[in-house]
Order: sequence, then structure tokens, then C-alpha cells
Amino acid sequence: MNDYALILNAGSSSLKFCVFKRPKEENWCLESRGQIEGLGTSPRISVKAAEGRTLVDRQLDDQVRDGRDAFDALAAWLRSMYGGARVVGVGHRVVHGGSRFTGPTVVTPQVLAELHRLVPLAPLHQPHNLAAIEAVSERLPGVPQVACFDTSFHRGQPQIAQLIPLPQEICAAGVQRYGFHGLSYEYIASVLPQAAPEIARGRVIVAHLGSGASICALSNGKSIDCTLGFTALDGLCMGTRPGALDPGVVLYLFQVLGLSAEEVEAILYKRSGLLGISGISSDMRELLCNSDPRARLAVNYFVYRVAKEIGAMCAVLGGLDGLVFTAGIGERSAEIRRRICEFSAWLGIELDVKANARNNPHISTPASKVAVLAIPTNEELMIARHTALLLGLVEARV
Repeated sequence: MNDYALILNAGSSSLKFCVFKRPKEENWCLESRGQIEGLGTSPRISVKAAEGRTLVDRQLDDQVRDGRDAFDALAAWLRSMYGGARVVGVGHRVVHGGSRFTGPTVVTPQVLAELHRLVPLAPLHQPHNLAAIEAVSERLPGVPQVACFDTSFHRGQPQIAQLIPLPQEICAAGVQRYGFHGLSYEYIASVLPQAAPEIARGRVIVAHLGSGASICALSNGKSIDCTLGFTALDGLCMGTRPGALDPGVVLYLFQVLGLSAEEVEAILYKRSGLLGISGISSDMRELLCNSDPRARLAVNYFVYRVAKEIGAMCAVLGGLDGLVFTAGIGERSAEIRRRICEFSAWLGIELDVKANARNNPHISTPASKVAVLAIPTNEELMIARHTALLLGLVEARV
């Protein structure tokens, strides 16, 4: 009987997953990965084997509407593919770990209750992350689960970087800068010694640019500062979130426009950012192809905010040795990378146009004073590694 570990990354409209297998006398290795997307609209499951071969790609029943339904569909596929196999552990991405959870944690009822109390700090993500844990508990009782937090990687930051300048009694209740996308940043930090050993221990800025976007300053592979703070609303302009915002704007929405808390939450999490500016789309690919002035403005503002925060992080680091682009936009949009690098040319960045167009890992010229790279992130692999080590299952690899 083969042993497998299951890795889940549950979102509002999708369930990403990886299956890791432990062959005899070897470490865990990737067996398959895929996702169930379009929940509530047009659900579809797509899975590929580790070498890239398509295992399944088909529509699901319209009744697959939420994360629990998605896990049921995944469980059915797993039985058909790995019937008789044993699941010995399940790892989850959980966005918010608060101040207590500074590293991966085995899930217990008490841990789950504490994580539910953090839902208001990450309402777009936390409920779906926890629903996946609950679904596994119901369908695979007795199988140990590990929660891996997007906040944990930032817990070693200097106190000043985590501070929010509000009255002490408020901060004592847990109001601080937490930072997010930590699993992505942890992965990039783990591969830099091989990908770019000349900068791995230096001053590096990682730009995680996707529907959710942030920048992290690394020194010797450790998080020093991050543009995301108390919640996932701060910092850069994102797909539907505004990023840094004058708190007075929120007061205006309540006091002058008379909006409810639910309406303000919807504006901040679902109607702002690239979608709010353009009125067209939250998808950078669509905006780049659109000649509408509002689409161009949204793209220009995104680039402006990223370049501005790169400058701020350079001040935190006292200079810059490397800039790494990752996540959906960062990995695949040569145009956005080019614009950001041109904006940041004052740092001595010199882009290799051809290498950038080919999405090469190294996209700066040899003469560039700052090494620039584009490295695909792998949050699921980080979760697998943490899960395997915490449960004593040996290390996972691809």
C-alpha cells in the first residue's frame, strides 16, 4: 500500500491541490497537481502528473458550488486514481496565523477555534482555508493535518517593522503588521542559493505580483519588511483591493456616504484595485490588451505603486543587490517587469530585453548593478515540506 500526503490551497472560487507519494526508501516526491476552479459558476477539474502529462481535464456537475463540494469531487477523483492508497497527512495554506502561530502547526480543535477568530482579518481567504480543514476532518477522520501560515515567515521582522502607531491598549489586542504571502517568500528564499548564489545572502527585494500583490525585503534570506500589514489590504494596488489607503477615506465612507460595514468591506476587498480604477477587469492580461484609457491608467498605477515601494524597501535595506519577480504577473508578464525595471533604472538596473521577453530566470544584463530574476513560486511545495517534517514523514521534494 502506497503512502500519500495531500496538500490543499483553498480559495473562494478554486481548490488547488498536490499529491505527494513516498516511494520505498526515498523522500516524498510530487505525484500530481491540479485544481478545481469555477466554483459556483462553471466548475472544472484539471490535473497533471508530475512530468506534465494531463490526467484529467473536464467539467464538473454544476452542484459543485463551494469548497466542501470541491473536496468531495477531489476525493472522488483521488479514489479513482489512487484507490486503496493511504493518506498519511494533509497540509493546508492558511492565510492568517495571528501573533501566536509563528510556524506550521498540527491542527487540533483548539487551534481551529483560534484560527476562526482571525477570520475578520482575512475575510477573503481564511473562511475557505478553514472550511477545507473541516472538510478533511469530516471525510478523513484521524488523518493528521498541518496548517501552514502566510504570516509566519515575517515573524522575525524587527519590532519597528511590525508596529502600528495606535494607542498601546489597542496594539496589545493584536493590532500589528503581520505581512502575508510568506509561503511564497519562504520558497524564493530557499531557492536563491542555487538560482543566484551571489545575492542569496544579500539585500533582495521579492515582488510577489498577482491578483494579490506585495513586496518583501529580504536580508540574508530573512524577512525584514513587507508591504502587507495588519490585513491583506495594505501596500500595493491589487486585482480588487486598493492597497495603501488614507484611513480618512474609510471614515468618509462611513460618516459622509453612510455606507454599512458590509458595503465598505465589499468595496475594499472586491471592487477596488485594478477593477476599481479601470471599471473593466481585475485581470492584468485583459487590461494590457485593452486600449481604453481607464485600462491604461490602472496598469500605469500598478507599475507606479510597485516602483514606489521598491524605492521604500531599498531605504529599509540600505541598498539593493537583487530584485526577484514571482507569482502570476511577476512570472509571466514581461511587459510589467519591463515597465517596473525602467521605472527603477535609477538603482542601476539594466534589463536584458531578450531574456525578459523569453521569461528567462535571469533577466538583467551582466553590467546591471542589481541582479534581476523571474522565479516561479511554489507555495504548495513549501506546505509539503512543512507537513512532512512536522509529521515526521521526511522531506518532500519535486
